[in-house]
Amino acid sequence: MYFTDRGIEELAARRGDDNVTLAWLAEQLQAFVDLNPEFEVPVERLATWLARLDDEDD
Repeated sequence: MYFTDRGIEELAARRGDDNVTLAWLAEQLQAFVDLNPEFEVPVERLATWLARLDDEDD
């Protein structure tokens, strides 16, 4: 188990029944990076990965 799994598990437990849009998620990621600029690269990689999940080239 990775250390980050705890955060993912907490997210699922606390917000797992919520319905959100991708626009809302993008806003939250931008707000997080504004507050924590040192995480810009990993957040950008996650956002790019999520955006390209259905690309046939990958």
